[in-house]
Order: sequence, then structure tokens, then C-alpha cells
Amino acid sequence: MERRNTRRAAIAVALTATAAVLLTGCQGDVGAAGSGAGGGAGGGSSAPTAPPTAAPSRTAGNTVPASSASRVPGGSSEPAGRCGAEDLEATAAHQAAVRPQGTGTGAAVAGFTNTSGAPCVVEGFPTVAGAANGSPEMNVPLTVRHTGTAAPVALAPGGRAWVKLTFHQVQGEGDGSCASGEAPVQYPTMVLGLPGGAGRHQVALDDGVVAECDGVVAVTALSAAEPS
Repeated sequence: MERRNTRRAAIAVALTATAAVLLTGCQGDVGAAGSGAGGGAGGGSSAPTAPPTAAPSRTAGNTVPASSASRVPGGSSEPAGRCGAEDLEATAAHQAAVRPQGTGTGAAVAGFTNTSGAPCVVEGFPTVAGAANGSPEMNVPLTVRHTGTAAPVALAPGGRAWVKLTFHQVQGEGDGSCASGEAPVQYPTMVLGLPGGAGRHQVALDDGVVAECDGVVAVTALSAAEPS
């Protein structure tokens, strides 16, 4: 009887030890699962890091590139804007030293001075019209033929740009005559229209009048150098 009781006690002890081992294994599996998910306190993995946000780009303003801006003579780094009609004043035109042979003017040189207090730029070929001494609205447009190549001319305050006008020369003595035998047309003044909004300017010769035959004039581009 005593032997049977001893055997039952041994079996009970073995069952208790097995249950303790199984319970310990289950608790270890639960802890491992919790650390793998990363959501519980004391988990082994850290939360994913968000990618860094790029700094916003800075857009350049409306500054004109230095390479394309006209500069004022004298080394100033300030870009000059276009000359307006109010910025320029035409001087009296004079006969050109180099002109067609014959009577009359033949060729004239006119200048435009920057009378403003700021630098400005002119460029291109003027239009030409013959006019009387009155309103420049009452004029006769001439056909213009361009001579040379236009380029920007930067005018400091007091600076001057020049053009040369060459007309079909009249023939003969005195007032002369045209090849057709008709009398030339005479204009006491000329109206020169400068491109780029630089205005129309009425110019008189410092000596005599313009006499021309065919309504055509050859014109140089505005230049910083005075034509001969």
C-alpha cells in the first residue's frame, strides 16, 4: 500500500515539472512575438524614419542677365534702359565731309544728345521725312536704305549718338536739277524717327537746305562715333 502511494507521488511530481516547463516556453514565445511587432514598450526594433524634406528652391527674380545688359561707358555696372523721346535732344545737322560730288548738300550728319540725368541706350536705323519749318506732322516720308549694321549705343548723360544721311545728289549749278530734268525737292528741315520709342526729332541743317531728287536716302545706324 505504501509502495503504491510513493509511485503516485512520483508521477505527480513529474507532471508538475512538465507543466512548469511548458508554461515557461509559452511565456517566452509571447515575449518574442511582442518584440518582433515593434509596437509594445521595450520592443527591439525602432520606428521607421521619415525621409528628409528637401529645402524649397529659390527662384531668381526678374534681373536682366549681365551678359545681355548694355553698359555705360566708364565701367559702371548698372544696366542702362532704352532712351525715351524726352531723354534726347537733336542738334543741328551739318554737311558731311564725305559726300557725293555736285551741288546741294548730298550728305548730312545729325547728332542726338542724352540730356537726362541717367544713362540710356539707343539702337537701330532712323526713319527720315522731309519737312518744312512748321509742324513735323506735315512731312513727306522718304524711302530709307540701311547702310552698315545696327548695335546698341550706351549714352552716359551728355553722351551723343550720330547718324549720316546721304541723298541722291542733284546735278548742275545753283539749285541744280534732277537727271529727269525736273527741279529737285527742297526741304528746310528733316524729321528723324528714332527706333525703340526714342521719339521723332525735327532737324534743320546749319547751312542750307536738303535738295533731293528721288525720295530715297541712305542712312547709317546710330553710332557712338561721328561719321565723316
